[in-house]
Amino acid sequence: MARQKEFDRDAALDRGMAAFWSRGYAATSIEYLVAHMGIQRGSLYATFGDKRSLFLSALERYERVVVRELFEALEAPGSGLEAIRRFFRLRVHGALDRSRPPGCLVTNSAVELSRLDRGAAAQVGRALATLEAAFLSALERARTQGELATTRDLRVLARFLTSSAQGLSVMAKAFPQRAVLEDVVAVVLAALEDGGPGTRRGRVRKR
Repeated sequence: MARQKEFDRDAALDRGMAAFWSRGYAATSIEYLVAHMGIQRGSLYATFGDKRSLFLSALERYERVVVRELFEALEAPGSGLEAIRRFFRLRVHGALDRSRPPGCLVTNSAVELSRLDRGAAAQVGRALATLEAAFLSALERARTQGELATTRDLRVLARFLTSSAQGLSVMAKAFPQRAVLEDVVAVVLAALEDGGPGTRRGRVRKR
């Protein structure tokens, strides 16, 4: 009979995720991971594979556990615009939570690895596409409820909101003050008003 692992896989993976989140991929060595995760080197390789495989598992875990609350805010029934406002309130709250590493693991990974690792870049791309789709769904609900004009290009708005959410995480690393982040969010949300970005009649045709 095979010997059972003597550690909680998810708990160890959470510690590995925190290591990558706080230090980045390149600066997180196997030696640091072994010490931080509280497992033996052989157990790390046997359970998670090499460092890269562990990182991809940690990124998936981050999306499934940490980001889930944000998606639930966007998917909640009711006002589509209020769902988006709730998302950004939670984003600010998370950015200021000192019990978490600074920034966003998806954003950090996009900056560090997108040109170096196609697999990591693809996983980050999928995460951002999922967020864009969630924003799009909330925007469609808002338009159905009469909160957005029919002249707004919702795909453009969804991409704008996705970019803004990631930019907010970067801003929070440099300026972790609530007033600063709420100023940014106020401008982002004001852009949802009629006449803002994504208004079809406001676009300039390319010649």
